Amino acid sequence: MKKAPANGSFATRPGAAERWIRSPTAVVGQQGEEFSARLTIDVTPAVRRRLKLAAVMRGTTVADLMRALIDQHFPDDAKETS
Repeated sequence: MKKAPANGSFATRPGAAERWIRSPTAVVGQQGEEFSARLTIDVTPAVRRRLKLAAVMRGTTVADLMRALIDQHFPDDAKETS
């Protein structure tokens, strides 16, 4: 594993991403929807704790919590018109 940079940043980019990023095969979520892309964001340890706690308190996963928040804040126009 790589060492954290000395410049105060809290995350480093992993090398050879092609080895650890899955190919765009469909992953079926809890609602039966297909997810084919992975989104990675850097957050502070405090934000990560808050997200994990919120997910546990709601009985869900952080991934499902984030999907719901994204759907809420950035609705798909096709879903709204159906």
